[in-house]
Amino acid sequence: MVPDGSYGGLLERDPELAAAAHAVDELVAGATAGGPVRGGILVYRGEAGIGKTTLLREIRRTARDRCTVLTARGGETLTSVPFHVTRQLLQPALDRFDEEDVRLLCGGHFDLLAPALGLAPPPSSSAAPADPQGVRDGLAKLLERLADRLRDRPPVLLVDDAHWADAESLAWLDAFTRIRRDRRLPALVVLAHRPLPEGPRRTGVPAVLAALADRAVVTLGLHALTPEATAALARDTLGGHADEPFCRELWTVTSGNPYETVELLAKARDRMLEPVAGSASLLRGLGAEARGGGLVARLEELGVGPTQLARAIAVLGADSTPDLLASLAGMSESEVAQHTELLRQARIVTTRADREAQNGRGPGKPTGPDAGPRAEDAPAPAATREPAHPKPLHPSPAPTHLEFAHPLIASAVYGSMSPAARTAMHGRAAWALTGAGHGPAAVSRHLLEVHPDEDEDVVDQLRAAADEHLAVGAPDAARRCLERALAEPPGPDSYARVLYELGCASLLTAPAATVRHLSSALELPGLDDGLRIDATYRLAKALAHNNQLREAARVLAAEAVRTPPGTDRRRLQAANFMYEGFQAAEEDGPARSRRLADLTAHFTGADNSERALLTVRGFDAMMRGEPADEVVRLCDLALVDGIPAWGLGWTDPTWGFEIPALTGIAYAFSDRPDRAGILFTEAARAFEISGWSGAHLAFAHTLLGLVHRRRGNLPRAQHYLEEGLRLADRVGNGLPVHWDTACLLVDTLVARGRTAEARSVADRYSFGPPWPGAIVLPDGPSVLGRLLLAEGRVEEAVDTLEAAAEALVDRGRHHVVWAPWPLDLARALAPTDPDRAAGIAAEARAHAERIGTPTALGEALRCAAAVADPPEARRLLTEAVAHLAASPSRYEEARAHLDLARATGSAAALAKATELAADCGASLHAPDAVTARASFHPPE
Repeated sequence: MVPDGSYGGLLERDPELAAAAHAVDELVAGATAGGPVRGGILVYRGEAGIGKTTLLREIRRTARDRCTVLTARGGETLTSVPFHVTRQLLQPALDRFDEEDVRLLCGGHFDLLAPALGLAPPPSSSAAPADPQGVRDGLAKLLERLADRLRDRPPVLLVDDAHWADAESLAWLDAFTRIRRDRRLPALVVLAHRPLPEGPRRTGVPAVLAALADRAVVTLGLHALTPEATAALARDTLGGHADEPFCRELWTVTSGNPYETVELLAKARDRMLEPVAGSASLLRGLGAEARGGGLVARLEELGVGPTQLARAIAVLGADSTPDLLASLAGMSESEVAQHTELLRQARIVTTRADREAQNGRGPGKPTGPDAGPRAEDAPAPAATREPAHPKPLHPSPAPTHLEFAHPLIASAVYGSMSPAARTAMHGRAAWALTGAGHGPAAVSRHLLEVHPDEDEDVVDQLRAAADEHLAVGAPDAARRCLERALAEPPGPDSYARVLYELGCASLLTAPAATVRHLSSALELPGLDDGLRIDATYRLAKALAHNNQLREAARVLAAEAVRTPPGTDRRRLQAANFMYEGFQAAEEDGPARSRRLADLTAHFTGADNSERALLTVRGFDAMMRGEPADEVVRLCDLALVDGIPAWGLGWTDPTWGFEIPALTGIAYAFSDRPDRAGILFTEAARAFEISGWSGAHLAFAHTLLGLVHRRRGNLPRAQHYLEEGLRLADRVGNGLPVHWDTACLLVDTLVARGRTAEARSVADRYSFGPPWPGAIVLPDGPSVLGRLLLAEGRVEEAVDTLEAAAEALVDRGRHHVVWAPWPLDLARALAPTDPDRAAGIAAEARAHAERIGTPTALGEALRCAAAVADPPEARRLLTEAVAHLAASPSRYEEARAHLDLARATGSAAALAKATELAADCGASLHAPDAVTARASFHPPE
C-alpha cells in the first residue's frame, strides 16, 4: 500500500475497494434513476498504520467525479469538542448555498442547528438549553434534505479515525443512519477506525461505532501486507534489483504494516541504501525511527525550533494556523514558515497544498465545466468554524492549517512531552486562542488540561463554555467544563452557583448527579432567593425523574415553609402538590386533596402561580371523581383565552411542561377532548419548533393518542401511540413516557379486538407489576385487568382489578373512566358472585353520577345492566345508549348499542353498533371476554 499516493496505487485492497465501488455505483444509480435511494454504511477497521487513510483517499478519488464527497477526521486531542466532525462534513457543503437556502435546508430549525454547525453564535445563557435529541434529529433531517438537493451528485461522507470522533457527531450519524427502516440511506457513510474494545458492554463512542457497524452494508477488517506485496512495494520504490533477503527482512521489521513499510522505504531511499542482502541488517535500526521514541528522536535531530513547532501543532490540533503557532511556540511567523518546511521535508507535517497534491489536483484546479465549487474543494477539515464567533456563510480562504502526516506521528509527538510541558502549553494555547478572538467553547478543551490554580478567570471561561455547549445541545461537554471549574475551585461567593449550573447541565443525562449537585448547592451560601427557588424546583424534578417522588415532594414542602408568602411559595406548593399526587401510593391522599382545595378555594387565576395551583387542583379533582363541571371550571381559570398563559407554555423552563399537560388530561377525562386536543396539538408544535424531539415529543404524541382514544378514533390513537413509543425508544428504556404510552396502546388495541398485539406490547415494555412509583395514565392495573379478561384469564384479572381497587379507594380516587376497574371487576364477578358484583356496579354508578359526564354515566349504566335482571338491563342499556350518544366517546357508544342489541334482539341496534364500530376501527365480530360477560342475558 502506498500511503502518500506516489507509488502507483494500492496493494492487496481489491475487496475493500470493490465494496466501496459497488456502494458508490448503487448510490449513483439510485439517484440517477430518481427511484429509491441506495446509500448505506461502509465500515473499515484496522490497526494504526494499516492504511485506512489511504483507502479513504482512494475512495474519495474514485467517487468525486460523480458524488459530492464530504470528509472529516477525528483527532486524539479533539474528542471533547462537540460537533467537530459534523462541522468538518457539513460546513463545506453548506457554503455552496446562500443563507436563504441554508435556512430551508434546516427546515425551520436554523436557530437550533446553526450554532451546532458553527454558522451562528449560540443563544444567550438565559435561553433554554437545546435538546440534544432535537439537535441530532434536526441535523439528520438537514443531511437528508441536503442529499435531496444534491441528487445529481449524491453525498458520500468519509470519516477517518472515527474512534477519535466526538460523541455528539457520532450520535448525529447514528440518528441519520436510522432514518430509513429499510436501511436505504440517501447518502453513503464510510467510517474508518481502529478495532473496538472486546466485550458486550461497550459504552460511549465504541458502543455507537458498534451500532453503526451492525447496520452497515459491509464491515471489512484491513490486514497487513503479505511478504509478496511488501517486496513489490520495495522494488517499486528502490528499484527492481531489490533482492529477496532484503525484502524478507523489510517485511519482518514492519510486520507488513503499510505505514511503517512506506516510511522505512523512504528512509532507505533518502540514505541511498542498496536493497540487497548486505543492507538488510540496517533496516531494523531505520525502522525504529518510524515509530514511537525513534520518530521523536528523528524530530529532535531537526533542531529545537522544528521540535517546538511540532509540539505546538500537537497541542493546537485543528487550530494550527501560522499566527497561533507563532504565539504558542514563541516564534515569528517567518520562523514558523522556515521550520514548517523542515517538518514537511521530513514527512512529519503536511499543508493544504500537500493534501491537494495527494488527492490529484493542484490548488485552484477547476472541478468541471459549469459545476461550481465542489464541497470537497473547500478548506481542509481542520479549518472548521466555531459557533462562538461565526464567519459568513461564504468566508474568504482560511489560513494554511498544518497537520501531522499521520495520526501515529501526532500521538508520538504529543506523548513525548512531559505532563508538565503539556499542561503549560495547553494553558498558553488557551490564552492565545482567547487573544485571537476565539470563543469560550474553543478555549475550553485546553483549560480542561491545565492544573487547578484557584483562578477565577479560568472558572469564568469554563462556565461561559458550558453555556455555549448547552446552547448547541452538548450537555456532556458542559458537564465536563463545570466539573473542571469546580476543581479550580471557584471562590466561596460563586461555588454554590457553579454547583447549581452543573446540576442543571446534567439534568437530562444524569438525574442522580443532578440530585447530588443541587443538594450540595442548597446547603451552601451563595444562592440568591431566585436561584434557591429554582434550584429546589429543579432538584425536585430530578428526584422525580429518578423515581423518588416522595423525596421530591418533601424537598419542596421544606423549602416552601422557609419561603415567605407570595409567588415563589406558590410555585413550590404547586410542584409539591403535583408530585404528591403523582405518587402511586401515599399515606393520606384525601387529606392532601383537602389542603389543596382549601388553598385554591378563592383563587381566580390572577398570576401564573395561582394558575399552576388551579391546574393541579383541577387534575386532582378529576382523579377523585368530583363533578366534571367543577373540573372544567378550574381548568378554564388556569388558562387565558383557552390557552396556557405566557410563561406557563409547553417549553417554558420555569414551570415545565407538566402544568399544561395536567390541564389537557383533566379536560380529556371530563368529556372535553376538543379542548384537550387544542392543547396537545400545540404541545407537539411547540416541541418540534424548539427541537425537543426526545421524551417531550414522545409525550406529546401520547397525549394526542389519548385524545383520539377518548373520541373513539382508535386507528388514529394507535398511530400516535406507536409513534410515541418509537420516539421514546430512541431516548432510553423504562422512562415514565414508556409506561403511559404502553398503557394507552394496550387499552386501544384491546378496544380494537387486537388482543394478541396488546399482549405483545405489554410484554415488550414490561407492562405489569412491579408498577413504577408514579401513577400511570390511565390507571395501569385497571388496563392490565382488562387485557387479562380479553385473554380469558379471569382469575388473574380479578386479582389485578382488586389490587387496583385497594390502591385507589383509600386515596379517594373514583374516576371510573380513568380507572375503570369497578366496571370490569363487576362484569368478571357477575357469574360467580352476583351480589358482590351488584354492589360494585352500584358504587360505580354513584361515582359516575357525581362525575356527571355522559361517558361516565353511560359506562356505569352498561356495567349495572350486566348484573341486573333482563327487563331492568334493557332499560339501563337504553339509558346508557342515550348518554353515550351525547358523549364524545364513539367506541363506548358502539359497545352500548351492541349490548342493547343482544339484550333486545334489535336489528337496528346491531346495525348501529356495527356502523359505529367500523367508524372507530374496532371489531365486534369476536367480542372480548369483557363484552361477553356484559351481555349474557337472553334476547327479548
